[in-house]
Amino acid sequence: MYLIISNFKYILLVDKNNTERNNAKMKTTWTEIVKNKMKETGVSQDKLGEMIGKTQGAIGHWLNGRRQPSVEEIAEMMKALNLTEIILNSDGSASLSTDNNIKAPKVIKESATDSFPVVSWVSAGNWSEAIENTSLIDKWSNTNAKVSYKSFWLEVKGSSMTAPSGLSIPEGMLILVDPEKEYKSGSLVVAKLENDNEATFKKYVEDGGNRYLVGLNPNWPVISIREDCKIIGVVVEAKWDSL
Repeated sequence: MYLIISNFKYILLVDKNNTERNNAKMKTTWTEIVKNKMKETGVSQDKLGEMIGKTQGAIGHWLNGRRQPSVEEIAEMMKALNLTEIILNSDGSASLSTDNNIKAPKVIKESATDSFPVVSWVSAGNWSEAIENTSLIDKWSNTNAKVSYKSFWLEVKGSSMTAPSGLSIPEGMLILVDPEKEYKSGSLVVAKLENDNEATFKKYVEDGGNRYLVGLNPNWPVISIREDCKIIGVVVEAKWDSL
């Protein structure tokens, strides 16, 4: 399995023959491909940042592996450098595509990286607007989960999701939130109430035509969902921060 990035398109392909052919190529990384192209064309980090509307610091972090850009941001760099197509393999290696006959079955919003930003609860409340500024975020954390590129981590606050038995997600754990994952009754979600400045982490429950946000802590009051509630995303993973 591998991911093709072609300017602003990112496509997941599963094809045994193509995969074997690609694996036979010399392995490198997308950062090496981009850096080689920059050297070849005389484009500095400052200049590349100018071309795509990012800071030199963001470009430096990406190219040195300290931060991971989104698929769209990689595509923006490719477009600026006139790179037509890069194939990202599931083992983390990359190559320039030379097969013009590759046909994609579908376009998906799948991340090319397993690293996502750790944001504040205030930022989580308007993440759809804040996602373009990930280069300003200092803390990132990894995952093996298959999630959209818009995903982010939050550090749990408070004791509403601390349960005396069974599933319990206490204060201090990191939760991975996917804004594009569909939620249903029983999903753990991050939501925002119109009159609150911050997001809240609860279990989403539908019962008798009514909707609620429920804590895993049985002593926590149930919140009845009205029109002023927005579900920001579904929690797909919880872990202790190992950074």
